[in-house]
Amino acid sequence: MIAGMGGILFSCQNKESKKSAALDSDVASKVYVAPGKYDEFYLFTSGGFSGQIGVYGLPSGRLFKVIPVFSQNAENGYGYSEETKPLLQTSHGFIPWGDAHHPVLSKTNGDADGRWLFINENNTPRIARIDLRTFKTVEIIEIPNSAGNHPSPYCTENTEYVVAGTRFSVPVKTKDVPINSFKETFRGAISLVKVDKESGKMSLAVQILCPPFDYDKNRAGKGVSKDWTFFTCYNSEEAYNMKEINASQKDKDFILAVNWKKAEEYLNSGKAQKMPATYYHNYYEEKEHTAKSEVLKEVNVLEPKDCPGMLYYIPCPKSPHGVDVSPTGEYIAAGGKLAAVIPVYSYEKMIKAIEGQKFDGEIEGIPVLKYEEVLAGEVKNPGLGPLHTEFDEKGYGYTSMFLSSEIVKWKIGTWEVVDRIPTYYSIGHLCIPGGDSKNPFGKYVIALNKITKDRYLPTGPELTQSAQLIDISGEKMKLLLDFPTVGEPHYAQAIRADILTKNQVKIYKLEENQHPYACKNEKDARVERKGNEVHVYMTSIRSHFAPDNIEGVKVGDVVYFHVTNLEQDWDIPHGFSVQGANTSELLIMPGETCTLKWEPKAEGVYAFYCTDFCSALHQEMQGYIRVSPKNSNVPLTWKVGLD
Repeated sequence: MIAGMGGILFSCQNKESKKSAALDSDVASKVYVAPGKYDEFYLFTSGGFSGQIGVYGLPSGRLFKVIPVFSQNAENGYGYSEETKPLLQTSHGFIPWGDAHHPVLSKTNGDADGRWLFINENNTPRIARIDLRTFKTVEIIEIPNSAGNHPSPYCTENTEYVVAGTRFSVPVKTKDVPINSFKETFRGAISLVKVDKESGKMSLAVQILCPPFDYDKNRAGKGVSKDWTFFTCYNSEEAYNMKEINASQKDKDFILAVNWKKAEEYLNSGKAQKMPATYYHNYYEEKEHTAKSEVLKEVNVLEPKDCPGMLYYIPCPKSPHGVDVSPTGEYIAAGGKLAAVIPVYSYEKMIKAIEGQKFDGEIEGIPVLKYEEVLAGEVKNPGLGPLHTEFDEKGYGYTSMFLSSEIVKWKIGTWEVVDRIPTYYSIGHLCIPGGDSKNPFGKYVIALNKITKDRYLPTGPELTQSAQLIDISGEKMKLLLDFPTVGEPHYAQAIRADILTKNQVKIYKLEENQHPYACKNEKDARVERKGNEVHVYMTSIRSHFAPDNIEGVKVGDVVYFHVTNLEQDWDIPHGFSVQGANTSELLIMPGETCTLKWEPKAEGVYAFYCTDFCSALHQEMQGYIRVSPKNSNVPLTWKVGLD
């Protein structure tokens, strides 16, 4: 209801500002990318409930790709092919859907390095890693002892760790407990996931068990604060029902400051305890073109009361959501959803308060720092419903205001509001290229909006969600462009395109293909029976399959089409599908091998074909497979080439 009120309010009162922003004569030229020219930035947006990532160009707003991560995708067979199914395995079984919120670029010395993109999954807590050489999901690790993996997966200054927290505290040591034992048996787990500096491979290093609050967002420090990471948390009331009311009683909740470096020291010194926990680690072997799963059975756990100096609570008004760190790492800005100010904390003052023991009590062994001792300043009267802040390269912060549907620009140090611009409507996150790094690129801020009434042609009861591109190069912000987005855009990150394009993989080299069912030469194409399994070693090249006529398959057989794309030319994928398949097509990149599992239910002759346009003779790229009765004596035969 509140979101709707925000949209209606600003639909009416901002018509004049909308008109002026949209009709400036130079707007079109600032977003126009001529045919044959490239955008300056990649923008990666979360797909929210789609479980995917959208890849856009800036300033054009053109959609280039959807990267499937936590959800099956029929467009390219992700989660349907035998090679990618293991990526979606969890301790709850095969989960073909996920809720993806926060894409985060890997960093070196506090700046995006273009190697990997991480993103969280809320519903079945997981973190994924996307290889930005291929724009493919190559790893997913499950996060145990968590529910609602929302404060995740923000990385430390050199991607030593991606850090996660649990939005919903849950029982940890004993699982089956009464819900009304919340305060005694529920805990909030903070997870440090180690990232190998060369391969990017993730491992759950340690979990810190905290009081049963709701941990909402996270940002790692940088520069002076590089050894710390900061979480917002609400529900310090420790309510477990009707949280809308019961978790909003206090004037202040908290920022949790975590010294991850000290947690690492405690872990390495043997302070952690082993605790049973079952969780999956799924990873893609590029040379084998195949994902694998391993099941892990325990985690390292640290208790705050046994680890002094590791955690501190900082009071924060009220029901905080976002927490963001300035480029120098000195300032930590919070967004209290129900607050009338934006509190900004000083890292230097925080350290002095810790050293001087300027505490206001403790919570389960975690000291609470005094608000005034840590506060650098407050941005006053910023608007209604502050959520998230990003920073430019000129010393300004930009905060999204959910209820008043606007972005507010304020100056670091003086904390004064210097500009504001309406958004359409009910903005959540916002993104500045490099806005979470030590050296922001600046130039634009992108508003990621929840409601788009009156902005687009109607499409039934549900309208598209959207982003808005706003110029921040001058003193005043200027709206340049609206563009629809994939799913619900929560967070987004943008990076200069040339950082990525120089490392792009254009083909998979056939000589490096180590897939166990690869067929690297058309002459080696064949069909083999192993009991009731039939394995088709198939090749595809413009414009035919080999083999393209197969007989001797029987009802009750399980047929595996292992298709290797023999092309060694950029952007020549081949598709494959067979009549009656209950999965999806395969989309096979040059030099890659993919597998489609097919279980024919009735006798007959079935067609298969290339589903992705590849040449002038694409329509002719097809074949047949004959399925005979279960007890048939039809021999297994196949045809390759002109034989």
